[in-house]
Amino acid sequence: MRVTTGSLRSLFLAVVLLPALALIPETVVSQGLTPEQVVALRTVTALEMSPDGQWVAYTATRARDEVETRAPMFSELWVVPARGGEPRLIVGQPHTATTPRWTPDGQLLAFAATLPAAERRQVYVVDPAVGEPRPLTSSPRGVGQYAFSPDGGSVAYTESVPLPEHVTQRREAGNDVIVASEPGTFMRLMVQGPDGQVTPITPADRVVHDFTWSPDGRWLAVQWTEETTADAELMFREMHSVAADGSWTRPLVATEGKLGPMAFSPRGDVLAWLGATEFNDPLAQSVFVVPLQNAQAADAPSNLTVDLEASAEALGWLDDRTIWFVASQSTLTRMYQVRQDGTRFEEMMGGGTEIFRTASFDARNRTVALAANTARHPNEVFVGRPGRELNRITNHNPWLDDVALGDQKTVAWTGPEQWIIEGVVTFPVGFVEGQRYPLAILPHGGPEGVDLDGWHTNPLYPTQVLAGLGYVVFRPNYRASGGRGVVFAKGDHRDLGGREMEDIITGIDYLTDRGWVDPHRVGISGTSYGGYMSAWAATRYSDRFRVAIPFAGLTNWISFTGTTDIPIEMMYVHWDLPIFGNYGLYMDRSPISHLEGANTPTLIGTGLADERVHPEQSIQLYNLMRLAGVPVELVMYPREPHGLRERAHQLDYMGRIIEWFGRYLQ
Repeated sequence: MRVTTGSLRSLFLAVVLLPALALIPETVVSQGLTPEQVVALRTVTALEMSPDGQWVAYTATRARDEVETRAPMFSELWVVPARGGEPRLIVGQPHTATTPRWTPDGQLLAFAATLPAAERRQVYVVDPAVGEPRPLTSSPRGVGQYAFSPDGGSVAYTESVPLPEHVTQRREAGNDVIVASEPGTFMRLMVQGPDGQVTPITPADRVVHDFTWSPDGRWLAVQWTEETTADAELMFREMHSVAADGSWTRPLVATEGKLGPMAFSPRGDVLAWLGATEFNDPLAQSVFVVPLQNAQAADAPSNLTVDLEASAEALGWLDDRTIWFVASQSTLTRMYQVRQDGTRFEEMMGGGTEIFRTASFDARNRTVALAANTARHPNEVFVGRPGRELNRITNHNPWLDDVALGDQKTVAWTGPEQWIIEGVVTFPVGFVEGQRYPLAILPHGGPEGVDLDGWHTNPLYPTQVLAGLGYVVFRPNYRASGGRGVVFAKGDHRDLGGREMEDIITGIDYLTDRGWVDPHRVGISGTSYGGYMSAWAATRYSDRFRVAIPFAGLTNWISFTGTTDIPIEMMYVHWDLPIFGNYGLYMDRSPISHLEGANTPTLIGTGLADERVHPEQSIQLYNLMRLAGVPVELVMYPREPHGLRERAHQLDYMGRIIEWFGRYLQ
């Protein structure tokens, strides 16, 4: 047999996966979705409707093949008629395209990509009916975000600022030392005019995170930070007004805490945005508006959603007086409209089986395109009009119709302090009422994340894979989750791992009382803060869990605070309590502090390039569990950040979840 590079790589993958996949008991062969099908799933990631409402441009993922193991998925660019029809591929593998945008006149489609003959990421435009993409920008540093001016004559985009000369010289000399106190990369806003001339319009010592053009095209509202850290991006954005020609820059409106997307009213006299109510609000989930006296200053903002128990996620304007916004609410999503003075608050659409997180309207705001998923499929393109039935116009996973999937429903129970807690239950394929099944709990991260009643199967959370193997899968929205408003999102303040974990425990009791699960066969697997909950379950609550699988999980709150890239957010938003003077509570709520008497077998996973939850958190738990005599295994994935992007790693990890749950719960 002739041995090739490809065959050697395939042999290597087989050896890597065999320890996990070969041990799956023959009696638990999947009746539904398989890991191989999970990594092959395609999902719509971004879209924009053309101004005339006739077309929808969108990006959709495409998996790498078996020999392209060390790279994330492709992002392909498509165009589809809004009334339905055959989608047309504009940019496909081996290239990746993102951020589809129509020019304001609707004649051309723009996107960002690194295509042949370009060393850096640029903005391209193409006539989707005919012709080849041509570059619109020639940024020497590469383009980040971009947006057209209202008249289409200019394009604004972010570009990284070159490192200081002494740092560049040091690196060119072969000294690649990393100095933590030195700032990282700043991002500057540039404007390319109709003549192709490019002008920097923000200071070189700022990081621009978001921006939007004023309707008259004379200036932009910009969110920037003075520091380059992840904490700064999350917590310390400032809003400024910047002239489109760079002639002036001034503070716009004072805000506190997290900021989300912005949108001008059509006349440009009011600015709306999503923001936090105060510094310790976990989410930019409220709709704010402020009248603009001029481009230089604004009045005090007004919160239009004070009493709404939901989390706003996207917004825009229907007319000069009316704002639309999309919100997650409970385990569903809805679109609302509200007047800028806070009156005439109405639901426009949603609340059904389709789950959507943003929207794109045509120029007349009559027809809307959504990237929506349901319990039966990942994101596809839907088109409709508010108040009418949505029409699904793409189907990128037609084979999924032939796969048996577990049924799904939202449940609610009473947690500590009589709080109503909700979650999503996915039943095993072939579920029989009256039969008790092993329970797989998959807690979300954040803790301000939220599990919605739609598609929720991916390599770190293989919901339908487990349902096909005979598990009841439970995704609890414990207090601190999004989707229930500000008060609920703050429900775990100064109590991390306390009542939020009791919410999960009472949820187990609820499912047991319904006769669906066996309380003696309960496992838990989560990532990030969900990894913390899993590690916490394995130690502090070891008597309730037969197996735990934390990935990128927090295990020691003190060392985590000293190694994460978001210590300020964790201390002042989630803990709502600084570490100084509170070491005792921080250590008491650390999984490593409760190993005496713990006996829950634990599989620990981590990415070796994770800056959010440093791999040392997983290594600590692994070593201490070994010393305590707890059955434990640690698997570390090279190159992976806060998650898993590479196909081989995704398959390996799902195989290990299946094997560990099968070993201890089946």
